[in-house]
Amino acid sequence: MNRDIFIRNLTKEKIEMSPKGRKAGELSPEEFEKCYENFFDMIFEIAATDVSAVEGYGEFDENNKAPYKTLEEFIRADMVEEPEDGYWKNWKEMFGTTFLEEDYYNEIANKALKYVPFCEGQRYLVNNNTFFCNMIVGDNGKTYCADWGRAGIMDFMMDFAILDLNKPYLLVPEKLFEYAKKKNIKIDNFKERFLCMAYYKGIVTLRWHASIDDLESCESIVKSLNALEGRMANL
Repeated sequence: MNRDIFIRNLTKEKIEMSPKGRKAGELSPEEFEKCYENFFDMIFEIAATDVSAVEGYGEFDENNKAPYKTLEEFIRADMVEEPEDGYWKNWKEMFGTTFLEEDYYNEIANKALKYVPFCEGQRYLVNNNTFFCNMIVGDNGKTYCADWGRAGIMDFMMDFAILDLNKPYLLVPEKLFEYAKKKNIKIDNFKERFLCMAYYKGIVTLRWHASIDDLESCESIVKSLNALEGRMANL
């Protein structure tokens, strides 16, 4: 089944698959400050999808199945293991030949694995691609995800972590912490779950940018990763 059709069926057609409006990446920090709750509302609306009929964790495969039994298995497979084929075959050969440093990569990967127990059992539909370039802000101010190619089942904190990785100066987790209190949304183990998702997504995104020799993005991601624990400590 086509991915978009699968997502529409899963969400009972609550998700707009072809949104129209302004690209979210065009928003200035001041504009985001005025409308960030719409982004948060969107992520929680996605996470409210009933996924009880869908087993497993991870990104949906070509059959729209989440193929991993645990979240740790999913993260470990993507972050640490080497696939037998495809783009990431023999990716560890990048150590020493690109921006990617083995000691640093392993340090961040181990941090993600340290916090993954706090995310086990957190099974939600996530877009898993909430970079600003993939979102649309409609004329009514509502926010939409325009690309569902990496959607899957995991902790909804993933979508917030990607928002923050994209533009850490917008202070997404800090705003989310206050938003949750304001809306009476209980997020157990907030800091640990955010750190797990942020470390995992951050290090695999760093690997991607290193693979294409995007030095500027690599340096920005490292700076963001290194600041995470201090930011969480201040919440």
